[in-house]
Amino acid sequence: MTANQELAKSPSGIQGLDEITNGGLPRGRPTLICGGAGSGKTLLAASFLLNGVVQFDEPGILMTFEETGEELASDLASLGYDLGKLVREGKLIVDYVRVERSEIEETGEYDLEGLFVRLEYAVSSIGAKRIVLDTIESLFAGLSNPGILRAELRRLFRWLKDKGLTAVLTGERGESGLTRQGLEEYVSDAVILLDHRVQEQVSTRRLRIVKYRGSHHGTNEYPFLIDREGLSVLPVTSLGLTHPAIEERVSTGVTRLDDMLSGRGYYRGSTVLLSGTAGTGKTSLAAHFVEAACQRGERCLYFLFEESPQQLMRNMRSIGINLQPWVDRGLLQFHADRPSRFGLETHLAAMQRAVRDFQPAVTVADPVTNLLTVGTQNDVRSMLTRVIDYIKSQGITGLFTSLTPGSKELEETDAGISSLMDTWVVLFINEDNRKRRRWLSVLKSRGMAHSNSVREFILTDHGLQVLDAEAAGQTRLGGV
Repeated sequence: MTANQELAKSPSGIQGLDEITNGGLPRGRPTLICGGAGSGKTLLAASFLLNGVVQFDEPGILMTFEETGEELASDLASLGYDLGKLVREGKLIVDYVRVERSEIEETGEYDLEGLFVRLEYAVSSIGAKRIVLDTIESLFAGLSNPGILRAELRRLFRWLKDKGLTAVLTGERGESGLTRQGLEEYVSDAVILLDHRVQEQVSTRRLRIVKYRGSHHGTNEYPFLIDREGLSVLPVTSLGLTHPAIEERVSTGVTRLDDMLSGRGYYRGSTVLLSGTAGTGKTSLAAHFVEAACQRGERCLYFLFEESPQQLMRNMRSIGINLQPWVDRGLLQFHADRPSRFGLETHLAAMQRAVRDFQPAVTVADPVTNLLTVGTQNDVRSMLTRVIDYIKSQGITGLFTSLTPGSKELEETDAGISSLMDTWVVLFINEDNRKRRRWLSVLKSRGMAHSNSVREFILTDHGLQVLDAEAAGQTRLGGV
């Protein structure tokens, strides 16, 4: 293979996996998927096989040593796969091989010759290109002699390579190594490790590519999700720092705030942070932005981590913002969930999936600081970095609200995400003559001239109004 020649690959059809493997699993070579019980090994292997049949017209063989064909068909039907139909069409063979150690008399001449005959027949019957063996420990349950076991393992992997089959084998995680036998990971061309962990009563699944001969690949741990749509992997970043820099501007929904941003509002495709203590009007300002986008005929996706959609819409009606018509017209969609219901990876996957399905022009997450209840600051920052990378790659304008505790400096965020934001608007309350008065300031706005004034604003029954200096009684805060 020359230096510039890419290794031939078989796409998995699994969202995210082909991205971190740079195209899929090695074509004509064996890949080992290992992990503990319940980590998703069988589902990942079966998804690769069945996607190959359905999406890429590559017939496949699913040989299982633990579950019967009927049990597998039932399990995979919940994800939309019809094994019976594929078998009837001659595109798939499901073969259950029962291996019972107590019934096997091991001798020095024990080998897998019968298995090879069975596989040879299945491959030639449908012209199979892909094969899954699930799980390899069950296959070798009758072998207790380590020497014979290792010899047969090497023979199996060589046979699969000689036949040019893109093979996926699953294996149980060993106590001191990736697998129980300790050899499979060395003779496989690619090894994928799955992990299912529970921390503080929150379950998360992660995937790592331990090795991949002849190909560059992602080396991080990647969260993955199993839900009704199957398995999806979430790369740490989607496209790296290659986001488009869009010159178009979009209104904040508040005319005088637009004026503070050189008269034109935020950049489209940028990220905006509204931070402040409780009751400063962060959600109200976000609702103005959403209403303005809907009035332009743009789709808006609103993630709520504190209130229900009904409660939010009721509260916004008190300041003259009626969001219900936009929901009815299909321009505004809410996704509300308590952060503590899932781990951060599940929230991340759900957010990306919602964005992909709804294809909005604007997204709002309110408030992101609530995510700290299920993760550390570093975890939340990492998650939000992936969200921001994803929406920026799609040219979507993202607005995030952040609650600043009363004991914190105003120019500080608990989630530690201010550096990821293009525009940062700080809101705060100042007590003057026994009255609480609301103020806002544009702390930063990359790529545009913006006001350095601290401006008072009020919430009225017809919206948020930023006052001019005269209406504010020429009040000056901090020498502004």
